[in-house]
Amino acid sequence: MSAARVALLGTGNVGRAVLERLDAWAGRGPGARLRLVAVANTREVRLLAGSGALLRARDGDPAAVAVRALGTTGVRIVVDATASEAVASRHAGWLASGLHVATACKLGAGGALARWQAIEAAAARGHACYGDSATVGAGLPLLRTIRALRDGGDRIHGIAGVLSGSLAWLLSRYDGVRPFAELVEEARVLGYTEPDPRQDLSGEDVRRKLLILARAAGVALDAEAVAVRPLEAGLLAEAHARARAGGGVLRYMARLQCGADGAATARVGLEVLAAGDPLAAGSGTDNRVAIHSDRYASQPLLIQGPGAGTTVTAAALLDDALRIAAEAGSRIGVAGPPRCAKAAAPPALSTR
Repeated sequence: MSAARVALLGTGNVGRAVLERLDAWAGRGPGARLRLVAVANTREVRLLAGSGALLRARDGDPAAVAVRALGTTGVRIVVDATASEAVASRHAGWLASGLHVATACKLGAGGALARWQAIEAAAARGHACYGDSATVGAGLPLLRTIRALRDGGDRIHGIAGVLSGSLAWLLSRYDGVRPFAELVEEARVLGYTEPDPRQDLSGEDVRRKLLILARAAGVALDAEAVAVRPLEAGLLAEAHARARAGGGVLRYMARLQCGADGAATARVGLEVLAAGDPLAAGSGTDNRVAIHSDRYASQPLLIQGPGAGTTVTAAALLDDALRIAAEAGSRIGVAGPPRCAKAAAPPALSTR
């Protein structure tokens, strides 16, 4: 089986970590299953096959040039390590044309409902795989667990937890004395936040993650249906005082509740949890998520692990690329789509 051809979009913190991981493999082991042919950012694209040319943005759209370098045959994977609206808007078109996509960008599946629906339809039409495990939990088995439960006939009643590793890290270090702005800058330098930390503090990043989880659970949730309360310094100081007085802990929580009648409610915001609450555990950048379902009715399924950082996010991206390479590569010349390609999705509960 020949190696899958890969175009990497984005050379920021995550993109550089992807390149470092591929360099460490040097074509051996897992790296032998992937062949990097182009690397692009908004300024330029470097072609690693053929001419090996370095083209500036004035020579054309770098992303489009990188994707064209994938050719027209074999297993071709676009790895999106950007946070770009323009790139996310192309996911559906690439999938429909038979290109596979592995992404850490939440603007596709966690953006407008119509875009997510277009991505689902395009993946089914193009028999293409959409690898999105890096969008929530930096590769923790959240999405695949929810999808496996649903595929097995289970019904999700609710999802609750800490979905932002950066905010978890900030809250674990906030003591009411050190200026919050200093902690935010430290988290940015460490690579825990979004490129623009305001995306984290506004709650928008967590909203997108909750949307992705909800949609995977079969709830076609509109972005506007999620009530979001940003993390503000004044609010944080007040909550910190309450937590200290009551022996609780601060967590920036995401909650989805699915009613028996199909109605769903969703909210995101700062909460003071009792010290014994199952979702109060964890440290550092840990995400901790509880899944309530028919199968896990009396006691939720808990998933915990690091939810931020360039290294784990890059690893999740390449895990998806390797899975796509293996599953799609095994189907070359065989009728039917690879296992990772989207089939017609089961009916989802609309909350419009």
